[in-house]
Amino acid sequence: MATAEDPVKKAEIDQPLLERHKKPVCLIVLGMAGSGKTTFVQQLTGLLHMKKKAPYVINLDPACREVPYPVNIDIRDTVNYKEVMKQYSLGPNGGIVTSLNLFATKFDQVIKLIQKKSENTEIAIFDTPGQIEVFTWSASGSIISETLGALFPTVVVYVIDTVRSVSPVTFMSNMLYACSILYKLRLPFIIVMNKIDVVSHKFALEWMKDFEMFEEAVERDKSHHANLSRSLSLTLDEFYKDITTVGFSAVTGEGFEEFLAAVDAAVVEYETEYCPEHDRLLKLQAEARTKDKDRQKKKFQHDFDNDVQAQSVSSATSEILLRNRAIGGESSSDDEEHEGRPGDDDDEEDRVGQKSFHNFLEEQKKKQQSKSNKPS
Repeated sequence: MATAEDPVKKAEIDQPLLERHKKPVCLIVLGMAGSGKTTFVQQLTGLLHMKKKAPYVINLDPACREVPYPVNIDIRDTVNYKEVMKQYSLGPNGGIVTSLNLFATKFDQVIKLIQKKSENTEIAIFDTPGQIEVFTWSASGSIISETLGALFPTVVVYVIDTVRSVSPVTFMSNMLYACSILYKLRLPFIIVMNKIDVVSHKFALEWMKDFEMFEEAVERDKSHHANLSRSLSLTLDEFYKDITTVGFSAVTGEGFEEFLAAVDAAVVEYETEYCPEHDRLLKLQAEARTKDKDRQKKKFQHDFDNDVQAQSVSSATSEILLRNRAIGGESSSDDEEHEGRPGDDDDEEDRVGQKSFHNFLEEQKKKQQSKSNKPS
């Protein structure tokens, strides 16, 4: 399992990334309902203000009544959640999804506002709806996360309720959801174990490092989910090795410096792993589009040549047919003379037949005369 400090040491950075990076680092804060996500954003915003590094905060929850922190962009100023429910006859979750979809159509304006503040802002925080699946598995969530990832150093912050995670089954459910979000968004990922002022998160770190300790905790759980949790823990062993986990208290602010160190490490990961992969995919897409254009161009040229050839053959055939007398085209003088005597062939045959019959009668007449002149 990675810690907050290790990736930073490996990167061998001369100065903090939050200071040297020209673009603001975008933090997409996700978490289950009741995990303390909004309180975490409130505490993080206040601590950054105290360090004279005021963040640019964007609220993406259209259903919240109040926002307990200063917000720069609020989705509620753009979309009326209750009106969306009435107009489209939707329930609470459907209203949130539709509101996010409507807001995503204008997200280019949000990007422009963030870019204008890039010189004076080091961190931009996006507070997402409490219904985590509404953002992570919706079209608008993909649009927002992919757009931010393409333009700014973007880090996903997954907030977990440490108090509830003392149960191995609940802990495993949180880890599975974190794993699914990681492979869905494919962005640098930080797990924040919140509420460590109530329960220390050290037990979770030990479970992620040592399978045997997690197995001992599972054996104390007699529910039928225990065996499944034990098997899944072995499956997620590789996930634990590469994930960064920090403890944080949204009440006292404990763990703030460790969290900033984890963000620095995540920005390094973004620059060294995500950006090259993103550029490679863009190159592949550009090559695919070029090949598709060339294929369409060749197909068009082939079809055009076939059409020209077919028209040439058709023109030659038409010219021949027009010259044929049956079509009424141009003809020679002999043809014109022949056309002036349409019954000549039939008359010639009649004359030949009449002459032959006349010769036959003459011969018969001579034979009769010769017979009558002979003596009896």
